[in-house]
Amino acid sequence: MATQQPGILAIWNGCLVGREAEFDAWFQGEHLLERLAVPGFLFGRRHQAISGRAGFFNFYLVEQPAVLTSKPYLERLDNPTPMTRKIMSEVFLNMNRTLCHRTLRRGAFRGAYAVTVRFDTQPDEAALAAQIDVLLQGPSIASGEIWMAVDPAGQPVSMEEKLRGGDKKIKACLMVDTLRQDAAEQTGARLATQFPGADVGVFRVLCQLGRGDL
Repeated sequence: MATQQPGILAIWNGCLVGREAEFDAWFQGEHLLERLAVPGFLFGRRHQAISGRAGFFNFYLVEQPAVLTSKPYLERLDNPTPMTRKIMSEVFLNMNRTLCHRTLRRGAFRGAYAVTVRFDTQPDEAALAAQIDVLLQGPSIASGEIWMAVDPAGQPVSMEEKLRGGDKKIKACLMVDTLRQDAAEQTGARLATQFPGADVGVFRVLCQLGRGDL
C-alpha cells in the first residue's frame, strides 16, 4: 500500500511596521499552540526574513493534506479568536498561503536557516530534486523538501482569509534547511540563478513546536 504524502501549509506574509511585537505575542502566545491542537497537525515552524520579498515565513506539517480541509480545522478558521481577528485584519500584509503535498524530503535534520524558492508556475519536479541532491553534498546543508500545491478548486474561503482580504497562492516550493547563515545566503544565490523566474527568500528560524514538545 502506498504511503500517504504528508501535507504542508505554507505561508509567507509581511507585517505592518511597528506592530511586530503584537505579531510575536500572538504567534508564540496563542496561534502556534492553537494550530497544534487541531487533530493531524504535527509540527510548526516560524521564520523571519534575512532577504527576499516576504518578511515572514511559516509552515505546518500535517499527517496528510486532507487535515487542512478537515472539519476541526475549518471550524477553527471560521471562528477566529479576538486576537486573531486583530492580527489578520490590522497587522498582516501580502498574505501568501497554500495547501501542499510534501512530495520529497531528503536529509535527516532541520537547520537554523531556511531558503524558500516559490514558483507561480508548475516547475520541473525532477530538476528540483536534482538541486537538492547536489546541495546535500555540502556538510552545511541539513535537508531539502519539495512542496507541490493541492488543487485549490473547492477549498472554502474562511473567515480568517476574509479578514486578510484574500490570499495569494503558489504552485510549488523548494525549501532547503542550512546550519549557518552564510550557507543559506550562498544557497539562495545559487537557486536564484538556477530558477530566475522564482521568488527566493532566505530566513532565520524564530521558533518551532511539535506535538512531542507539548
